[in-house]
Amino acid sequence: MEQLLFKSNHVFQLESGQTLPALQLAYHTYGKLNKDKSNVVWVCHALTANSNVFEWWPDLFGENDLFNPNDHFIVCVNNLGSCYGSTGALSINPYNNQPWYSYFPNITIKDMANALDLLRIKLGIEKIHTIIGGSQGAQIVLEWNVKQPNLFQHTIITATNAVHSAWGIAFNESQRLAIKADRTYYAHTPDGGKKGLAAARSIALLSYRNYNTYNTSQTETASDKTDNFNAASYQRYQGEKLVNRFDAYTYVVLANAMDSHNLGRGSISIENALQQITANTLVIGISSDLLFPVHEQKFIAQHVKKSEYHEIDSLYGHDGFLIETKKIAEVIKQFYSNVNLTNKTTNNLIEA
Repeated sequence: MEQLLFKSNHVFQLESGQTLPALQLAYHTYGKLNKDKSNVVWVCHALTANSNVFEWWPDLFGENDLFNPNDHFIVCVNNLGSCYGSTGALSINPYNNQPWYSYFPNITIKDMANALDLLRIKLGIEKIHTIIGGSQGAQIVLEWNVKQPNLFQHTIITATNAVHSAWGIAFNESQRLAIKADRTYYAHTPDGGKKGLAAARSIALLSYRNYNTYNTSQTETASDKTDNFNAASYQRYQGEKLVNRFDAYTYVVLANAMDSHNLGRGSISIENALQQITANTLVIGISSDLLFPVHEQKFIAQHVKKSEYHEIDSLYGHDGFLIETKKIAEVIKQFYSNVNLTNKTTNNLIEA
């Protein structure tokens, strides 16, 4: 499926007071809008993912999966600030004809949601049947719901929170410190900060998984080993893997954006903001998630008026939202059944 581009030459106002002189969003669509435009399923992706949701969320999205292009018009957009086609740190700054690099303006989760809304308007979508996201993607889902509660019929979020925790911010800052300790980051080249990015990914993995995950998958079988342990080589491998597809400047931008997440900013309180959400809402927690502990999802479900909470038992920590897709698909089917949907789109979802 070909990636599409949305371009706006209008100045894009950021929450910080800064501006972007222009905006580009890369996105994928699958399937077709039905006559009354009631079959839209919108996906918001996590930190380092892209707009090709069929590539990274199997069992949920695909020709033979829960959300399929035969029944639904599926939209997934590369987040503002990311490096897979949307405006970000490696984009050209029109003021000096050079990439932004570390000078890219600070963006927030709210800015990401506002950018998505521009594309929605361009696509002529006035109602979204289901919006779904995990981790940072779910933070965007929540911001958009608070901003425009009447836009969404059904909201599905997993492994996320209503305000980014001090714990999460500390992990992100440790990753930024690792990146900026690589002096090539300040060289402002596309490869700048590569070694730091590899180290940052290694730090991130510790928050994405947990003690039991590593003990199950990386424990040595031989007792005579004295170096090059499985867990060490795994960390190096994952760091190199990210470096081959991502860049340090984008990583810093997106980590900063995640830290900014607070639904209470501009509202009376976080609780009050959540109470503005009117969609039928499914909140999914991952039992072993260290980065977004389940009490954060339970808090969301407690304060959203029409919500259900389900917990997925998983060995894989935060990454469970990307790995336990069969379990998540079953929970979503049950959710649709529970809210007694009766239209054709819903029947297809339940039968999938």
